[in-house]
Amino acid sequence: MMERANHINIAMIEDISTNGTAPAEDHNKQPCGSTVSFHNIEYKVQLKSGFFCKRKTSPNEILADLKFLDILAARKDPSGLSGEVLIDKAPQPPNFKCLSGYVVQEDVVMGTLTVRENLRFSAALRLPSSVPQSEKEARVNHLINELGLTKVADSKVGTQLTRGISGGERKRTNIGMELIIDPSVLFLDEPTTGLDASTANSVLLLLKRMAGHGRTIIMSIHQPRYSIYRLFDTLTLLVGGKMVYHGPAPNALDYFANIGYPCEPHNNPADFFLDVINGDSTATTMTKVPCSEDMDFAELSDSRRSIEERLVEEYRNSSYSSDTRAELDRIVQDKKCISCSKSRTITYNSSFFHQLRWVLKRTFQNLMLNPQTSVAQLGVNIFLALIVGAIFFGVKDDQSGVQNRMGALFFITTNQCFSTVSAAELFIIERKLFVHEYISGYYRVSVYFLSKILSDITLRTITSVIFSCIVYFLIGLKSTAAAFFVFTLTVTLVAYTATAMTMAISADQSVVALANILMTITFVFMMIFSGLLVNLPSIMDWMSWLKYFSIPRYGLAALKINEFVGLKFCDEAVIRNTNLSATVTNCSVSTVGLTCTGEQYLDYLGIEYTTWGLWENHVALTVMTFVFLVIAYLKLRYIKKFT
Repeated sequence: MMERANHINIAMIEDISTNGTAPAEDHNKQPCGSTVSFHNIEYKVQLKSGFFCKRKTSPNEILADLKFLDILAARKDPSGLSGEVLIDKAPQPPNFKCLSGYVVQEDVVMGTLTVRENLRFSAALRLPSSVPQSEKEARVNHLINELGLTKVADSKVGTQLTRGISGGERKRTNIGMELIIDPSVLFLDEPTTGLDASTANSVLLLLKRMAGHGRTIIMSIHQPRYSIYRLFDTLTLLVGGKMVYHGPAPNALDYFANIGYPCEPHNNPADFFLDVINGDSTATTMTKVPCSEDMDFAELSDSRRSIEERLVEEYRNSSYSSDTRAELDRIVQDKKCISCSKSRTITYNSSFFHQLRWVLKRTFQNLMLNPQTSVAQLGVNIFLALIVGAIFFGVKDDQSGVQNRMGALFFITTNQCFSTVSAAELFIIERKLFVHEYISGYYRVSVYFLSKILSDITLRTITSVIFSCIVYFLIGLKSTAAAFFVFTLTVTLVAYTATAMTMAISADQSVVALANILMTITFVFMMIFSGLLVNLPSIMDWMSWLKYFSIPRYGLAALKINEFVGLKFCDEAVIRNTNLSATVTNCSVSTVGLTCTGEQYLDYLGIEYTTWGLWENHVALTVMTFVFLVIAYLKLRYIKKFT
């Protein structure tokens, strides 16, 4: 992930010194937040180019000799990272990301829950188990009052389909989710994104008030207005991954004026800084040749590069830089000798089953309150069951019944596969929420994965049973309890296996549309080898092995065995003549062109219709389900590897 080249980083700390670090704690004053210092930070990522055997990897420097927000918060892949970050003159603990608060740019709260329920969820999982429930509830209520969320405490946050609280209230809810653990350091990634000017100002006033009560607040922000800018204590400006200013925010304008970049009257300082580091400021354009508007792209790039180099050099030679280096040297000299592993670890304050209870509760609640994933799926399955039942209503025990039964069973199997495409959204839509909560120490990957599996299996089971009850009796399949049970079990197993495959494909995808395309192609390929469109025994040997990867093949074979064994499609006399003819010609299909028994038809299809042949298909579906689930789980662990 590449960071933006030109960016403003703000620290809001009570009584900040000129070098941007918090002063030592004075017990006669309100407590100060932790001192965060960064030393010789460099961060490089490996960029890949080319195809296959000609693929090349080249390093790309993102940060040079400094830091960025994710680096400070220990939320970047440590590979490619050099330098160190100290917290109160001591190395960052391996689980620092679980101890600090981090508010991401995009809101990551469950929209189907209320503000209070989201805060309770954070308190239940992030506070130690030793903290009584009454104390957790008291902390939730205190935060609701402190953040000004009393009026909307019991209102749902809102989703894309349902109206909820305002943008400012959502942002304050996100902040509250992090303040539950009372962190000494709070990081915020562009907290004003998507907010209007008034709402953004109210959020920053809240942060300023918290900074005044002894909490270190570090944020990145995009073009704040002046009423917001004047709240900042310390300002850090980056260009091309290098520092061009770090010092008191009120002194920044004088600094740039002294190096030849005066700010015009009535110009917003934040806009002015961005113009300067991008080479778009009036002060920089006045130094160009008169025909600067005729400069081509290469000349313009060279001009901006020269401005960047000058800004970096001016800062290195400034008193702010020397003061910062002196303060950093003092911190290094006083550095506490604590052996901390450079590897990143995640610690949890609750047990596996405690996490599972809360995550599973939230998952089911979200499922029930989201009509797109629950009511809609149930309604679609009922509608399709009625349509299929109407088309194949009352199949007869004659030659047309053979074709109609095959068509109905094929459609049922295929429908169960394609109806699971909705499972692709399970991990994709909540990807950012999952990554953030996992990194912050809410729960284990296995807890989240198991909760999703259990909730989706419950939904698939209910829809499959209702679908089977409707379609089975409308079509008029075998009227025995055992046959109906096997039919329902087979339909449900096909849904489980197809859902597991969908999860395996979509677990590492970030776009729902791409995942749907991959799944559709896979299901269509499997459908070809299901046993209806192609006679499987006639397929050439070098391709016949592909049928073993077809989910519809196992489901359709089990349904055909369950339905066709014991059925007769001709009169007794015709059946005797057919058997005699088949014996003479040594073939399983009668010479008169009739299929008089279900066993004859299954022989023609090459299906073993013994009891083991039936359960063999069920075993195959079960094994495939577990294999796909393992793949999905491994992919889910892989997407958080940077932690």
